[in-house]
Amino acid sequence: MRIPVLLPLIMFCLTPHSADAALAPANPQASPRTRAVLDFIGSLEARTDKRLLSGQFTDYGTQASLELPEKIHLQTGHWPALIGVDYAEFLDPDDSQKSTLTSRVPNQVAIAYWRAGGLITVNAHLYNPAKPHEGGLRDQGVDLAGLLAPGTAMHQQWMQELDELAAGLQELREAGVVVLWRPFHEMNGGWFWWGKKDPAIFIRVWRHMFDYFTKAKGLDNLLWVYAPNHGDHTADYYPGDGYVDVVGLDVYTDFVDPEHVHGYAEVARLPKPFAFSEYSARVPGKSPPPYDYRQFMPGLMANFPRAIYFMNWNAKWSPANNQHAKELYNHPWVVNREDLPPGLTGGTP
Repeated sequence: MRIPVLLPLIMFCLTPHSADAALAPANPQASPRTRAVLDFIGSLEARTDKRLLSGQFTDYGTQASLELPEKIHLQTGHWPALIGVDYAEFLDPDDSQKSTLTSRVPNQVAIAYWRAGGLITVNAHLYNPAKPHEGGLRDQGVDLAGLLAPGTAMHQQWMQELDELAAGLQELREAGVVVLWRPFHEMNGGWFWWGKKDPAIFIRVWRHMFDYFTKAKGLDNLLWVYAPNHGDHTADYYPGDGYVDVVGLDVYTDFVDPEHVHGYAEVARLPKPFAFSEYSARVPGKSPPPYDYRQFMPGLMANFPRAIYFMNWNAKWSPANNQHAKELYNHPWVVNREDLPPGLTGGTP
């Protein structure tokens, strides 16, 4: 059942980069609730305060839980506006190659947080379809063109992988959850099997997933997030305005400035809301000193003013496990869960 767009959400102003077309969802059949979420996040850039959504990744696969958001709430009095889950299930904690996909626990966490009033992002550290029983997240030399070659074993396995992903996202759709869907993250880097490929082939693979999910599977609850790693070629893999709703950078550095965060200008020129789709301090070594999260906001405000959310990674990278989370969550720019407009999330589908 469709949820009508609430009038207060319609009234939000557009971003400085936006015309009506810029905030139209990439999927023309997007649900009213999906459009409302896009309208809201698109309105944030023009604000002078309460304009940056706080975010916390929860964990992978069956390890996902609300432990970190709860810890942040205990320390700061606030809940993150946005939480992230990942459909990857790592079969060996010491080997990130060995993985499969699972959505049951991630979806339970996502649905609970949505119903409590929060926003949701989902990504997946995908297994290599050429080696479905081995994981192969970090395999090198994978030919992406093989994903789109009908009649081949690799294409057949890729379609099965897409069906696994779509089934998880469909469960969220049935629960009324709008998803910031972030596939193929850090595609400009060479550490995942889909990374650092011919941009033209990568764009074909992205568009194929988009068309399959939106047309064949009817997933009208997705907002598509293009998220390269900060560095070189950040805009080269951009699939096009009709296939993306939000752009971002994945950034791990102690210093939030142009000397340490590269590629922002290229992505910020794209006519979509911009986010720090992953952000955390670099935290080198096994026992680093805690990171002072008071350093984050001055650097972001001065150097990356288009940002409308940040997604902190989990474990040692989370503000909950470092210093001064309270100052970060109390910053005038930061939008926490209680600051989201009534009716934007939660409720029944």
